[in-house]
This record gives sequence, structure tokens and C-alpha cells, in this order.
Amino acid sequence: MTTPPPLTDTAALARNRARAARLGDKAAPSAADAATDADFLTREAIDDIKERLNLVNRRFTTPAIVTARPEAWGRVFPDARIVPDAEILDLTPGAHDLVIHALTLHWANDPVGQLVQARHALKPDGLFLGVLMGGQTLNELRSALAQAESELTGGLSARVLPMGEIRDLGALLQRAGFALPVADSHTLTARYPTALHLMHDLRAMGEANAMAGRNRAPLRRDVLQRAIDIYRTHFADGDGVRATYEMISLTGWAPSPDQPQPLRPGSASARLAEALGTDEHPLGDPAKP
Repeated sequence: MTTPPPLTDTAALARNRARAARLGDKAAPSAADAATDADFLTREAIDDIKERLNLVNRRFTTPAIVTARPEAWGRVFPDARIVPDAEILDLTPGAHDLVIHALTLHWANDPVGQLVQARHALKPDGLFLGVLMGGQTLNELRSALAQAESELTGGLSARVLPMGEIRDLGALLQRAGFALPVADSHTLTARYPTALHLMHDLRAMGEANAMAGRNRAPLRRDVLQRAIDIYRTHFADGDGVRATYEMISLTGWAPSPDQPQPLRPGSASARLAEALGTDEHPLGDPAKP
């Protein structure tokens, strides 16, 4: 079986993240709600994880966090082991009761492999929490760049990272061997003066284009200006433009004999129709409406 080509140029991604670390919070968009600077997605992810942990009636004593933003996550979870985002995660099998994969999984060349490594690092009945960007993220920018490049060059280049859909990501949890898998999502809308401000903000986040199949040549000035104009025409919001970020949260547990187990098919002792107080009819019975 042939190995698919890598999605991410890991060296370029590392350069983008290093540049973002140098920039800090200097690039600040005019954004509504949660978005106040280039780190707003990290803060949103941290708040989401904290809320989910508050709903779990358990004290975790050996947490680990996989992240490209160690300072931000380390401040909030000072007792956690911070693990760099890498193809091979520096995790010890069976060492943790909680593993958090924090805003890096959408760049993984092997997301199932990342999830499997996280599961192996968990003790039985340990909790996995993942947060990553989903398929609706930056759909406006993707559309504007594609239209501008198609109009002016007659072709298309990989400009915005393709990100997973929630139904597919939920299935990955099952493939990785997690019990009780759950995937859910919510969207954030940020507002910027122009699409150019959005692009600058993505650089400040370390989320600029690092795809292995990207066009290495700089974006032509006329294509860039056309994309900015298209963005303003189709995605205006007040005095600026809007940008969508879809944040997907993944939850799964390391298998354990103590967990609730599904009943075997046919083992039920009561009929659903009786519980609902209704009559049961065979599917496709022509005598029944």
C-alpha cells in the first residue's frame, strides 16, 4: 500500500510558529466577542477545556498537554507535563490520567497516529480531550483567494489548509480505540478591517500556509488585491469583514472494564414500543399505514 503524501511541511510550520512567537501579540485585529488579539483562539480553547474538565467529576493528577503554545497552556495548567507537537509525541505509555491535544491536530500528517499515541499514554479510564480547527474555518478566505486566482491566473493553488469535518473526526476517535467517543463543535466570528488584516493575524498566530503542496512563489500583488476586493464584496460586516473559525472538541476515554458497556444485540428484556405506550409494526408491512 502506498503512503499518501504529507499534508504539512513540518519545517515550514516550525518556522511559522517561531515567527509568531517573536511577534507576540503585536498584530491585533478589530474583532468582536472573544477575539481581541492574535491569541484569542488559544484563550478560547483553554476556556473550552476548563469548562469540560469542570463537568467531569474527577481530579486528574498526571495530566499531559500536547501544544505548540507551551507558555499559554502552562500558565493555566501548571501541574501538567507540556509535550511539544511532533510526529512522535514524547509521551510515556500508561503514564497519564488526562491527555489534552491543544490546537495542533489540524496540522498533523497522521491524525489517527496522534490519537493512538495519546490513547497509549493514558491509564485505563483516562480522559482524552482534543481541540482543533474544523472544516468551516476560514471558508471566506478560501473562497476569495480561489476566485481571485482563478480569474487572474486561470489556475488554483493550495492557499488555505483543508481541515476535517466533525463527522470524520468523531470516527477517528473510534479508529484510535477510544471508548465513549464524542465530537462537537462551535463557531466563532471575528471581524477585521480588511482581509489583509486577517492574513496578518494568521501569521501572528503561526497559522499561515505551511502545506507541503503550497505554491512557493509569493502571491502576486494583483491577485492579493483582487482577493481583498472579493472578500469585502461578499463577506462585509459593518465597517469591516468577518472571518469564521470552527472549533471542534474531541472527547474519548481509554478503555477500562469499569466503564459502562453497550448491551449485546437482542439482550433487552423489555420492548421499546411498550415503554413508549405505542403499537409496534414490522417495517414494510403493506397492511399498516
